[in-house]
Amino acid sequence: MASKPFSKSFLAFYRFVRRRLGNPPCQHHHRQSTSGVPTYPVIIQGCPLALQIDDHLQNQALVLDIEGGLLRSSSLFPYFMLVAIEAEVQLRVMVMVCFLGLREEKVARVARATLPKHFLEDIGREGLEIVRGFKRVVGLSRMIPRVMVEDFLKEYMGLEMVVGREIKMVRGRYVGLLEMESGRKLGLEKLEGTEMVGFGSCTGSFSHDYHQLFNCCKEVYLVTPEQKKQWSALPRDQYPRPLIFHDGRLAFRPTPQAILAMLMWLPLAVPLTVLRTLVFVNLPYSISLPIGSATGVTTRVINSPISGNGNTNHGALAQPNPRGHLYVCNHRTLLDPVYISVMLNKKVSAMTYSVSRISELLSPIRTIRLTRNRDEDSRRMEHSLQKGDLVICPEGTTCREPYLLRFSPLFVELVDEVYPVALMNWSNMFYGTSTGRSKYLDHFYYFMNPHPAYVVQFMERMPTHVVINGRRCESYEVANKVQGEIGRALGFEPTKLTRKDKYVILAGNEGVVDAKQ
Repeated sequence: MASKPFSKSFLAFYRFVRRRLGNPPCQHHHRQSTSGVPTYPVIIQGCPLALQIDDHLQNQALVLDIEGGLLRSSSLFPYFMLVAIEAEVQLRVMVMVCFLGLREEKVARVARATLPKHFLEDIGREGLEIVRGFKRVVGLSRMIPRVMVEDFLKEYMGLEMVVGREIKMVRGRYVGLLEMESGRKLGLEKLEGTEMVGFGSCTGSFSHDYHQLFNCCKEVYLVTPEQKKQWSALPRDQYPRPLIFHDGRLAFRPTPQAILAMLMWLPLAVPLTVLRTLVFVNLPYSISLPIGSATGVTTRVINSPISGNGNTNHGALAQPNPRGHLYVCNHRTLLDPVYISVMLNKKVSAMTYSVSRISELLSPIRTIRLTRNRDEDSRRMEHSLQKGDLVICPEGTTCREPYLLRFSPLFVELVDEVYPVALMNWSNMFYGTSTGRSKYLDHFYYFMNPHPAYVVQFMERMPTHVVINGRRCESYEVANKVQGEIGRALGFEPTKLTRKDKYVILAGNEGVVDAKQ
């Protein structure tokens, strides 16, 4: 990573710091203030530790103040609010903003599936440069309990260990009382005999044991609030690990101001989502589309297949087909087939898997359930094509980020040509997808956004019988080709991940919805 130009005085300071870091471990360079609270040397803007770090420094352990030395914002409110909102399924409103009564596994699921997205968006590039310069990094966090941040730091940042406080539990539920602090409970005994360098913020409020940990460092460097304000956000392409899957309903960072805006919007959002749903379900497309637009729903079509007389036109090369057309699209929300049907101005059928009964009843188009039995699914899809056009989402599940999951190749074996459709949608307040038990509410959440938006791009039809160098391509190779073409149209990156991978990572199951929902 390229470093910024530094002045001569800055380079002199950098050499001074490097000499100091080479001192024997018994020498400490913090000093005691008049109030008795330890103070430490302050890192100047640009952070010299982010420059070239030699092997001698890499072999030391970095004690990293997570909130002060890695994240740009020092506020912990958004993360506690995310846990309170996403894990409150069976809690009363009066305990939404605390952990009282929450089960550990629910908090762990939110920490694994929801928080990493918000952590990555809050990482400062300057702080990450320091972390990357050390082979061993120990995280020191003020988030309680430690499970809120531990999974992210180990999985995405590669930290060796995370030090933090815990909340007492009774029969697997948090009771809201903090565990007593001790070196044993914080895991400090694992660091005995290790040469350490500390890095954090001078605004951090640490307890006695945390100060003891910093006191064990040969050198501790702190940034000021003014310097942190100049930290830049980490671009997506520089994430330590790609963010492909995440869960949770909130599409925004829940700061106090944003939460207030959401609470002010909800009284209008609830009746509005009911109105939008009724319009899409009950009215003809020619009427529902303009009414939806008047209520703030944005829809855009690219390469519309509808001719001037209202008939479907797939180009002069399209041959008469006694069966319906097979539309293959990426999967963003449950509304994907509905939007394709709207843009075609005719009813189509959609293949679904593990969709709730409520969603099927509300669907304005016909749905056919997949069974995950290859022969039976092939028969059902063939039967549907005999009756008319069919829409399938070969990914098998939705993906919020600019990635495409692996396309199941079954559709390739059904027809001689397919019609790819590239879909993009935006949600600025609530996500219309979930891996939780309330998936039947997905489309309601989508319509609760102030300005939900969809872009539907119809692409050139593609043959399913492809011959390369005299060899006919296998069905999975054709499916990969269709995936690649949709990815290029959207600017998305194809992956080999599957529906099962997503649900195992986010929910710890295979994503089968209770048929009673």
